[in-house]
Amino acid sequence: MLAGVSTDYYVRLEQGRDRHPSEHVLDALASVLRLDLEASAHLFELARPRNKPIASEQADRVNPDVLRLIDRCDHAAAFVVNRWWDVLAANPLTSAFYAGMDGSDNLIRLTFLNPAAREFYRDWEQEARAKVAHLRAVAGAHDDPSLVALVEELSRASEEFRRIWARHDVQAKTSPSIRFRHRVVGEMTLHYQVFDITGDPGQKLIVGQAAPGSPSERALAKLRTLIDDRPMTRTPRLPADG
Repeated sequence: MLAGVSTDYYVRLEQGRDRHPSEHVLDALASVLRLDLEASAHLFELARPRNKPIASEQADRVNPDVLRLIDRCDHAAAFVVNRWWDVLAANPLTSAFYAGMDGSDNLIRLTFLNPAAREFYRDWEQEARAKVAHLRAVAGAHDDPSLVALVEELSRASEEFRRIWARHDVQAKTSPSIRFRHRVVGEMTLHYQVFDITGDPGQKLIVGQAAPGSPSERALAKLRTLIDDRPMTRTPRLPADG
């Protein structure tokens, strides 16, 4: 009633039987449902998907210039992820940071399927919700088999994932601060900047730094001293069932 549409029409929208709602209807629904900007954009994307999904093989190739860039991030954890949180490339400090954490090839899988994640992330619930909300935001109307497989795997294995996924939260993850409890160097807080990679839709460069002069910076420096002189190995993307 508040949106100015009939009950029958609204039901058809929810059931996906009307695939061409007008911009006026979408605006009205976003207003009545009190959606924020990101959730409203998600609604429009679901109603009018703009692009076809990119083949996984193409989407997962990291530009050599980006690889050289993360190589040069000596004092920060720098890595590249795709839409579904697969880690496509990582610098040595990132590899050391996640060393010994099963599932670190995909950070949402690590969050929900590795029991140690609840100790690793000091604010686990907050981080879990943020990751799932980001997954919802970037998924949009993309019908990607990798996403379907990941959601099915997590839904089977994790009651917590099923609970949070059912919330339908939508929020792009931008520049968060995350508190960790690292098994080697102890507690630290890293402040992240997230950059879209031009020319490779869906890929993001993520850089985590500690505040200058902080205990977290000293912990990160200590971790850096543990990195040996072997050539850098980048984290490859693994199959969803790997």
